[in-house]
Amino acid sequence: MKNSSKIMIVDTSVLLYDMKSIHSFSDNEVVIPLIVLDELDKFKDKSNLLGESARYVNRFLDFLRVHGNLNDGVIVPGTNQKIRVELNSRKSNAIDDFDWSKGDNKILAVANWVKENNLDRTVKVITKDINLRVKCDALGIKAEDYEKDDLSADEVDYSGYSEIELSEEEIDLLHANNCLNLENVQLKENEFVVATSATGKSFIGIYQKQHLKKLTRCINETIRLEPKNKEQKFAVEALMDENIPIVTLTGLAGSGKTFLAIMAGLEMIQAGTYNRIVITRSIQPVGRDLGYLPGDVKEKMNPWLAPIMDNLRVAFKDVSYFKMMFEKGTIEVAPLSYIRGRTFNDAIVLVDEAQNATIHELKTIITRIGAGSKIILLGDTDQIDTPYINKRSNGLSIVINKFADSSLSAHVHLNRGQRSELASEASKIL
Repeated sequence: MKNSSKIMIVDTSVLLYDMKSIHSFSDNEVVIPLIVLDELDKFKDKSNLLGESARYVNRFLDFLRVHGNLNDGVIVPGTNQKIRVELNSRKSNAIDDFDWSKGDNKILAVANWVKENNLDRTVKVITKDINLRVKCDALGIKAEDYEKDDLSADEVDYSGYSEIELSEEEIDLLHANNCLNLENVQLKENEFVVATSATGKSFIGIYQKQHLKKLTRCINETIRLEPKNKEQKFAVEALMDENIPIVTLTGLAGSGKTFLAIMAGLEMIQAGTYNRIVITRSIQPVGRDLGYLPGDVKEKMNPWLAPIMDNLRVAFKDVSYFKMMFEKGTIEVAPLSYIRGRTFNDAIVLVDEAQNATIHELKTIITRIGAGSKIILLGDTDQIDTPYINKRSNGLSIVINKFADSSLSAHVHLNRGQRSELASEASKIL
């Protein structure tokens, strides 16, 4: 009779991605290959989220030692979950040709040995490493991604706006009063609306507190900016509304996400709504940090500030305005690796390329937002460069989904490129 308790062999990538993943396999046995502890040890001194995850797992395993022997397996107090550390020196004829200097191969050796010695139980490798999952399949070992945070396919396409049909009289009232009670419609708070009538009349607005309201905000002091389509109008409204503390903008390259965010930020700085702009982003894929580039923090950030500089050069024809604000501290660069422990008050926090951050990284920065501040997350969820995450598991997609019903947030998907006719055409056909 097959044992219903599964054996989950957990890879380093999972424990670094989510430190709490070690608690996520209730009623099953978790096996941690010894090589995984060696790999975690390389991260324990880092000040970023990877270091925090490594330290958390090490401390938890040390806590379990009080309750038993990790070699035999320890039942986690208050649960039916068993955790044990397995040596990585167990080999079999099936994998004699492996390169034993590679950590992944030692994990595979453990998985193969566990499978051969537990024929009555389901054995799975849990890893965010695609190549390791492929190797597992080649050896006949079951493997799965760690999908605790993943969204379903129908949860990743929220555009932030809807089209509804109203009567001609209702459209006329909207144009006359700039507001209309719509308490019986199924719309989200701060959702943008394109309302049309059967006779061809239309109105665009934002749904707030059961009312459809006219868009009123603009950018016309620091730079006279005219939105080029309705999606950009929606974005400007969300960005300039100080009562919406978190705004997410997605869209293809050249759709205006970064440009609109920077221009709105400068406008609100000039108006005195906020005191500074803090620019941050995920600098490198998982497992790397600023140490790979020469110079101090500012110099290391220069390659990633290039898109910001390009947008300011378009707006002001040079970057002297940016450099002046940078020297005064009105614009600050804060790499994501250095965010923990900080609090941002009366600031606009702009997170560029947010699709390359995990939900745990974005949670770290969103929880840094203090009184009177606004956070803007920008990214293209179809262009993800970080290993181990995809369109359904990246932090930006998850934030958009989780905050969709919140009165504190607004989202806009910009679906038209504005960089050039060539850039827009290339995005479509290549």
